[in-house]
Amino acid sequence: MTEPPEQRRLQGSAYVHDDGSADPALTAVLQGYDAGAASYPEAIGVLAGARLLVPVVALLGEVETGADGLARDKSSDMAAVLLTGADGRLALLAFTGLATLTAWDPQARPVPVAARTAAATAVQEGADALVVDIAGPHRFVLSGDDLHRVAAGWTPVRLEDGGWGWLGAPVDEHLAD
Repeated sequence: MTEPPEQRRLQGSAYVHDDGSADPALTAVLQGYDAGAASYPEAIGVLAGARLLVPVVALLGEVETGADGLARDKSSDMAAVLLTGADGRLALLAFTGLATLTAWDPQARPVPVAARTAAATAVQEGADALVVDIAGPHRFVLSGDDLHRVAAGWTPVRLEDGGWGWLGAPVDEHLAD
């Protein structure tokens, strides 16, 4: 027996009405971090709750040659962008807004995601870092244990003594079993 049509709905994006503008709080903290006025944990704290744009680009799949001898795209795939550093490590690219994404590549398609999702994607893809706004004006790199913590839903918090600690995400009891 099939469900009535009103009960078969796809989950929509949380960013349906997103116009691609950068979050002013994220822009301010990244600018402050660049200038030495904001700490790394402060920047991660704002980043962890932000929406990022992950660029997706077309990759040529198959090529066919026509009767005229010219090559034509037969198929292509869409993929998120991984950057390979000089040391061979991978990083997933993400952007604070459309302006910074198009400054990097005007042809890339933006996919709005929570920073946690971008970090989790980086980890799944075997990347060592998430690089935000690689083309500037305020590039930020989230890497190592911090990348894994944000991917897991943790956020940095200011402690009473002025230091920083990590606040873990609630444990999903279904996953703990």
